[in-house]
Amino acid sequence: MSAQGDGGASGNDLPGPELNPQLGLTGFVSGTPASDLAPMAVREQELLDQAVELLAGLRLAVLTGAGLSTDSGIPDYRGPQSVPRNPMTYQQFVGDENLRRRYWARNHVGWGHLRRADPNAGHAAVALLEQRGLLSGLITQNVDRLHSSAWSVNVIDLHGTFDRVVCLQCASVFPRSRIAEILEDLNPGYLERASDAGDVAPDADADVDDTGDFVMAPCPVCGGMLKPDFVYFGENVPKSRVADAYAMVDAADALLVAGSSLTVMSGLRFVRHAAKAGKPVVIINRGPTRGDEFASLKVEVGVSEALTYLAARLPDLPHG
Repeated sequence: MSAQGDGGASGNDLPGPELNPQLGLTGFVSGTPASDLAPMAVREQELLDQAVELLAGLRLAVLTGAGLSTDSGIPDYRGPQSVPRNPMTYQQFVGDENLRRRYWARNHVGWGHLRRADPNAGHAAVALLEQRGLLSGLITQNVDRLHSSAWSVNVIDLHGTFDRVVCLQCASVFPRSRIAEILEDLNPGYLERASDAGDVAPDADADVDDTGDFVMAPCPVCGGMLKPDFVYFGENVPKSRVADAYAMVDAADALLVAGSSLTVMSGLRFVRHAAKAGKPVVIINRGPTRGDEFASLKVEVGVSEALTYLAARLPDLPHG
């Protein structure tokens, strides 16, 4: 495919950021991560060219979802190939000790896998767009921290991050690695017994059945209840974080959504906000989303391929 002229640059002319496979890695290698971008159909390329035309010269806010991380081997919740799931709610976690034990056992196994994934070409493309000054910032619904691993800087982790644990009593925060060590000491040999775990959800909920005897870790400070420091279903995103995300959208000229079905309001509200303000909204996602009616353009293309294409062809912003 040829590069667009008039300020655009080809993929060969624009080296992407060097990936950092040791910084905050929290992805799960459920399958084989995509190493080569799939070739595009003519219609897909035509749609992406329309996106380039629509977004050229505009500063973008980017909103990403689980569909971006599938090329890193992390299964999503609602993609075409996703296994149906019933994620644990916040109310279940805090209100039922047996369900909480089950979750921590499965999370203990999932975290060991999840921390080993690498960012993919889509993460690198978003980081490149930021390096070129084309973004007001990045809002991600993912907890995997792969954007940070790909050197994106101005990132709002809307739903929190997987590499932290918080105490619900004293509000102390701990690295997930420290809690993993405590859990291993409390449950010697558990990881080896559960080594044949099946698939793992984006929140590290591994498919493990033997959880009844798992010993949960209390808070090392006060002995209170520990919880992974990300937003559960039924839990509210902190208001200050939502306000920062709205400000990021307000500072942009357009909104680019990549890899989100926008099923939950936490992400959909920013699409509605941008559309109400008269800003172009481009949605890249295979399959329908709840935001399609607000989209100026919907592009059903692989997310990594689409972001790589846009990063190579969107022109620099005009000076002044």
